Amino acid sequence: MQLDDPFQLADPSPWYGPEHRQFQSAARRFVDREILPFVDEWDEAGEFPRELYRKAADAGLLGLGWPEEFGGTPTDPFFALILNQEIARAGAGGVAASLFSHGIALPPVLTFGSDELKQRVIPPVLAGEKIAALAVTEPEAGSDVAAIRTRARREGDEYVVNGSKTFITSGMRADFYTVAVRTGGEGAGGISLLLVERDRPSFARTPLKKMGWWCSDTATLHFDDVRVPADNLIGRENEGFRPLMANFNRERLGLAGLAIGFAKRCLQDTVTYARERIVFGRPLTTRQVVRHKIVEMARRIRASEAFAESLAWRLMQGEEPVADICLLKNQATLTLEYCAREAVQTFGGAGFMRPSAVERIYREVRVYAIGGGAEEIMRELAARQMGLGG
Repeated sequence: MQLDDPFQLADPSPWYGPEHRQFQSAARRFVDREILPFVDEWDEAGEFPRELYRKAADAGLLGLGWPEEFGGTPTDPFFALILNQEIARAGAGGVAASLFSHGIALPPVLTFGSDELKQRVIPPVLAGEKIAALAVTEPEAGSDVAAIRTRARREGDEYVVNGSKTFITSGMRADFYTVAVRTGGEGAGGISLLLVERDRPSFARTPLKKMGWWCSDTATLHFDDVRVPADNLIGRENEGFRPLMANFNRERLGLAGLAIGFAKRCLQDTVTYARERIVFGRPLTTRQVVRHKIVEMARRIRASEAFAESLAWRLMQGEEPVADICLLKNQATLTLEYCAREAVQTFGGAGFMRPSAVERIYREVRVYAIGGGAEEIMRELAARQMGLGG
């Protein structure tokens, strides 16, 4: 790992070939041109231009890993790992969260949706013309997905939806929402997935203000007798829980990749600042305590990255290592927490000021330890997968 550019892919590497390096260069050019110059302005404004979706689509980023028939580009998991880290290099989690919200909204549609639904929804999203969001969390049901209360009752050729969702990324601007609803009895066996369009009558949205991810719109969704065609059912009725769980594994891998990327940005900025900052007549890098902070940051990042790369390879072999995915998410988010804290500490007062990438990343640390499954839930799920009682 190069301290001046910790994002540089190892060479030689058993994981990355010429095509991965070419893609990284293209993704880096996009971030340098279309995101980095504007992130401070966007964060203060609380949004980024909708046009960025189209630009990302034109650059081949939105369709990465999706089938060609829908406008995507099939790839191996290492491409997603590269993309997440390059986007994180911009130092603004809100951009990554909203720009790629389709990554958690569309997999159930792709795997379980009807042919008509796939053709209607997926191509315009991958082209950057439409935005997709996932709506699962409720005011009284977060990690306990089986406890959701938003209900959809069947009336003829329609479902009538009542209830609310909250903390929904892209909640204000999305055109399509993959919504978890209760169509049957209590527990996991009564959950279904519906595709809800934003222009449905009696479907309302309320914006939310957050500690971080300022330029990502987040909302509470309100369903008051919202009528949705039965053809918008994703998969079979009362069989939506398992697709959601599989979807969470994909989300957790993405969050881990982002966390590693943001940790690298903290390391990179800390090294640059410590070399330039003169204290008592000498650069900070001449101080042992600062050098040791930097080395410890690099150690944790390398361990997290090696874990992520080994899991990417296992996924390519057809494995679904749920326990290790949970452990990776915690490993990566704890690494980010350490790196963000030590970056701000090294910067001192400058690290407490806006605009500053390390200040923004520090504010956003907690969302990675909560979103996609809280640290505590990850430990419990891993324990159960390992055969431990509880």
